Amino acid sequence: MATINSSIVIISLPAIFKGIGLNPLEPGNVSYLLWILMGYMLVTAVFVVTFGRLGDIFGRVRIYNIGFIVFTVGSIALALDPFAGGAGAMWLIIWRLVQGVGGAMLFANSTAILTDAFPVNKRGFALGINQVAAIAGSFIGLIVGGLLAVVDWRAVFFVSVPIGIIGTIWSYKSLHEVGTSTKSTIDWPGNITFALGLTAVLAGITYGIQPYGGASMGWLNPWVLAAIIGGLALLVVFVVIELRVANPMFNMHLFTIRAFSSGIFAGLLAAIGRGGLQFMLIIWLQGIWLPLHGYSYEDTPLWAGIYLLPITIGFLIAGPLSGALSDRFGARAFATVGLLLNAATFLALLVIPVNFDYWEFALITGLSGIGSGLFSSPNRTAIMNSVPANQRGSASGMAGAALNAGSSLSIGVFFSLMIVGLSGSLPGALTAGLANNGVPANIAAQIGQTPPVGSLFAAFLGYNPIQSLLGPSVLGSLPGNSSAVLTGQQFFPELLSGPFHDGLVLVFVVAAAMSVVAAVMSITRGSKYVHDDSVVAPTPAAASASAV
Repeated sequence: MATINSSIVIISLPAIFKGIGLNPLEPGNVSYLLWILMGYMLVTAVFVVTFGRLGDIFGRVRIYNIGFIVFTVGSIALALDPFAGGAGAMWLIIWRLVQGVGGAMLFANSTAILTDAFPVNKRGFALGINQVAAIAGSFIGLIVGGLLAVVDWRAVFFVSVPIGIIGTIWSYKSLHEVGTSTKSTIDWPGNITFALGLTAVLAGITYGIQPYGGASMGWLNPWVLAAIIGGLALLVVFVVIELRVANPMFNMHLFTIRAFSSGIFAGLLAAIGRGGLQFMLIIWLQGIWLPLHGYSYEDTPLWAGIYLLPITIGFLIAGPLSGALSDRFGARAFATVGLLLNAATFLALLVIPVNFDYWEFALITGLSGIGSGLFSSPNRTAIMNSVPANQRGSASGMAGAALNAGSSLSIGVFFSLMIVGLSGSLPGALTAGLANNGVPANIAAQIGQTPPVGSLFAAFLGYNPIQSLLGPSVLGSLPGNSSAVLTGQQFFPELLSGPFHDGLVLVFVVAAAMSVVAAVMSITRGSKYVHDDSVVAPTPAAASASAV
């Protein structure tokens, strides 16, 4: 439920904005678009470590159960949005943030609860099922969102309500604390600096993809720079605090465990690549391929979800199987092969044409799902096996933070790379295409110089932006059937195809490189390692004293 809601909104955004009567592509509304899209993932990434540590202190099941309640309340409020326009968008943003708090409670403690409940020789399979539920949910959300958006935009949020109510009752009745709790005080300085620092960095990166002044992106915007630099400074302060306080929010000495640190950093890079793949494939299908194959823009969200099914199927096959096998053979081989397979599929997607034959696309994306499954389940099992029992909540939280922060970062990183790729060829293609269809040269040149981010968001949402770019006065003055051609299903997708592939080369080469670096990290994790809780690990304070 928690991960479906990170992607269900992505595919349903056109229906949601139409439902509240707001045009997301108007300059003043882009922030609404970004926060409805990003707010949930950002809050989940920020609070997942905190709630993991609170689970270590107060009980993982207790925090998990509260998370179900918070998430369900947020879902009900979202579905009952009483406003329209900007007020309606703000209502959705606020309650998506609340939903993100509940999601963080669930994310942070689910794997820790399973690690407590299962012996070492069965954890891989148990956590494999958990990771299938988590990551497959992000792909299933695309299908569910596409189906429900056709029915009613409120159904996108209502669908979580019965699951949340049943899950809340079920978890309270069936789950019992079997893990090790730690009597400790709450590290307020660590919690505050981590939350503020990560929020500032992720928010700054989010706003960096918006135009600023005459630039196509906002990376030189003083507020963006201040947010990113200030946020990084706060995260440095967080590390210093955690190394000095007696009861830290997160025991930084866990990073000295090679299996843990390698797994976390490999997971972060894999999450960035996986998030980037998801967004690029949605743009590719909704903005180009589906319209070129006769699908109306209103139907593209549904069919984009359906045509992305091979990723989910590949993941559902490989996830539990690799998790079970990692119980016996360890995580290194499976995780490394999975990452290298992902790198190969990124490059393979560059070989097929933009207007591909579907069997090629299905084969490559199916292999990508298998690669993600081979990596995710063994990697999470290795992380959880490597830490002491009383640190499993915070370790699970850190792994969840890497997953969710990676998904958030992927939007800023890959949208920026795509905009760089589009900037070289889209202005000329747009100007020439409009002029060739009767638009006056001066108007065509002016529209051609609009920031590429507008066209990118239009493709991402499955919109044809030509009508809003030209306006009724220009369209009404065009000769013959030029107006119908420009606003039809073929013109914008065909015009975007070439520049999009230019951007795709940059995006997927970087994503493949990230996967290779993650594979190198995975190799360095060492052979199978399970923490021995009979050996008492030093506390952070004792470790610091011995180091001095």
